[in-house]
Amino acid sequence: QVQLLESGGGSVQAGGSLRLSCVASGYTFSTNCMGWFRQAPGKEREGVAIIDRIGTTNYADSVKGRFTISQDSAKNTLYLQMNNLKPEDTAMYYCATERGWCSHFYGLDYTGMDYWGKGTLVTISS
Repeated sequence: QVQLLESGGGSVQAGGSLRLSCVASGYTFSTNCMGWFRQAPGKEREGVAIIDRIGTTNYADSVKGRFTISQDSAKNTLYLQMNNLKPEDTAMYYCATERGWCSHFYGLDYTGMDYWGKGTLVTISS
């Protein structure tokens, strides 16, 4: 049974940093595509960052240069380092995985993902 458990969310002021973690279980971590997605109140879920099974990454334009996605296969853990946070980054952040290669790598489309965590809330105050 695939399980994804996010942590690391919280409330910080604009300009601050947070690091999100997602511990995965129930599958071979290194064989899957993994990504971070977010959903703000009243808005559609959107892709933030994605990493494929050989470590290639892609980011939403709104977070390029501020966020970094990475993974530690030995720990079955996906990370999202978020720096220079802005109020518009406020959202519930979700970890997700897709079996095999990323089917929507360039589009960061959440509909391609197979399994989801329950999310961790990030709140940025101005």
